[in-house]
Amino acid sequence: MDPVIWFFALGVFAGLARSDLRIPPAVYELLSILLLLTIGMKGGVELAKVPFDGLLPQIVAVLAMGFLVPFLLFAIARAAGRIGRADAASLAAHYGSVSVATFAVGVAFLEERNVAYDSQLPLFLVLLEVPAIIIGVMLARKVQGERWGKLAHEIFLGKSIVLLVGGLLIGWAAGPTGVKTLEPLFFDLFKGVLALFLLEMGLIAASQVQTLRERGLFLAAFGVLAPVPLATVGALVGWSIGLSVGGTTLLAVLAGSASYIAAPAAMRIAVPEANPSLSLTASLGITFPFNIFAGIPVYFAIANYLHSIGA
Repeated sequence: MDPVIWFFALGVFAGLARSDLRIPPAVYELLSILLLLTIGMKGGVELAKVPFDGLLPQIVAVLAMGFLVPFLLFAIARAAGRIGRADAASLAAHYGSVSVATFAVGVAFLEERNVAYDSQLPLFLVLLEVPAIIIGVMLARKVQGERWGKLAHEIFLGKSIVLLVGGLLIGWAAGPTGVKTLEPLFFDLFKGVLALFLLEMGLIAASQVQTLRERGLFLAAFGVLAPVPLATVGALVGWSIGLSVGGTTLLAVLAGSASYIAAPAAMRIAVPEANPSLSLTASLGITFPFNIFAGIPVYFAIANYLHSIGA
């Protein structure tokens, strides 16, 4: 198991044990910025090596997945969880969107095994942040024009999108040679930054225990049972559009992950009546640890299987 995952476990243990361990907010903010920029820049550097015109069919397929999956999740949440419309829509938005941290762990997992992945995956990460949030809002309520403007600002100009897209463009414009001087800060320290980020994620996940006790059965079932089928859909899409084993794995990781940054912020503005702790507990308290401890190796195995039968 990759050592960075144990930093998450340490954070969970410290949180449950009520340790006074805390990462200062300013340090956590810096770690987030470094992580998002590095992921974007890595993708941009690789994207600069390949022609862009062949990506359009892949982009359409990935966006179609991003728009269709939330409808299925919404129906399941309403029928199986018997929760209100607003909460079901919020859950669909969280699970239809993606987790940058889970993607980062997936990248570290592949790099540990020297498995290459397609350069467009960071672009797909950016694209999959948005559709589920839009569908979730539409399923929950009709949003007035003024609130749509606020929501669009939160989604498209939120920190995660700006840093990911900005990093992608910087890496693409600079190319492999241009980023050489930046490698010591961004690329060389990537796993160390990810480890500290996961430590804080563990502390936050431990803080969701109370909500888990209140709605434990449904949240635990949804948080564990949803990722693998969703990741399988992502793997099938990746395999069908011609991604490599590494690229198929990462698209499966994205499909099986759940947002706890962009989606909570957007749903707070657009659907304030939804209970934020419900979706956040499921996505961060259950699905995130499930994915980094068990899910990612499973998705890698699914990707390998699909490519073996198609060989």
